Amino acid sequence: MSTPSVIERQRPLSDLDESYYRLDGEELAFFRQQTGLHDDEALKLHIMKVQKDAYQTKPYTCIRWFTFTELQLARFPAYGQLLKLGKEREGAVFLEIGCCFGNDIRKAVADGYPLQNCIVSDIEPALWDYGFQLFKDTPETFPVPFVAGDSLDPTFLEPVPPFTSPPSTPAPPLASVKRLSELQGHVSAIHLSAVFHLFPEEKQLHLARALAGLLSPASGSMILGWHAGLPQKGVFEGRERPDSQHIDLFCHSPETWKELWDGVVFPKGTVRVEAELRELEGGPPRPAGKVYWKLVWSVTRL
Repeated sequence: MSTPSVIERQRPLSDLDESYYRLDGEELAFFRQQTGLHDDEALKLHIMKVQKDAYQTKPYTCIRWFTFTELQLARFPAYGQLLKLGKEREGAVFLEIGCCFGNDIRKAVADGYPLQNCIVSDIEPALWDYGFQLFKDTPETFPVPFVAGDSLDPTFLEPVPPFTSPPSTPAPPLASVKRLSELQGHVSAIHLSAVFHLFPEEKQLHLARALAGLLSPASGSMILGWHAGLPQKGVFEGRERPDSQHIDLFCHSPETWKELWDGVVFPKGTVRVEAELRELEGGPPRPAGKVYWKLVWSVTRL
């Protein structure tokens, strides 16, 4: 995905802070199983080595805060619905956009989502490659197709109206996909997290419409994720960064997010939208009285 230029600027490794590292019991068990590293200190050193290498490629906040170690998708209210869809709908394509290292897609596969129906995309191919280093697997042992591209670029993902009937052509083999537009109307589930808040309001609408055009018209097809939110729609100002820069984030509230999808992106009454605010954890201490909110949401076709 495209990101604001301030995030792209080279930043020093002194930004990295070991105190941000924390794995709860479920995350620890997942990383032990995935990496084969059962010594906690060895696992920590391994994760920190990948973090350092990746941060020099792309100094993203999610890398600095160890967000890539969190099992976020698996803790969404709609996660069980996602797994049920993958197990019960034949050929249910699951697309993750902004996949980064691939922790969420690996967790979904570990929990039973058919690997052969998964595909991922990110604007930065190097991060997906770091995922193989992080999880000690390979494109041969974890053969989920990766498609590099910017989902705001119409030549990569062209917004089209939501499908009301099945596409006239069959879904392409996932390994052959070069542009996400090739999947329009064929995707049963889409996950993207920590993405929408990177863009101003008009680009968030553009992206939402582009995602809607990918979604299968079948009842139960879904889009889910999280991004920064606020109790009232507006701009979260003065989010302080280590280099004393500030990023203003446009944020929806749960109510305006529901209104966007049910009535603007999709015709009113054709989707069920769930959205709730949760306090964003991890990272550096907050200023006194400051709360960072994450908007956790799902959109399901009726």
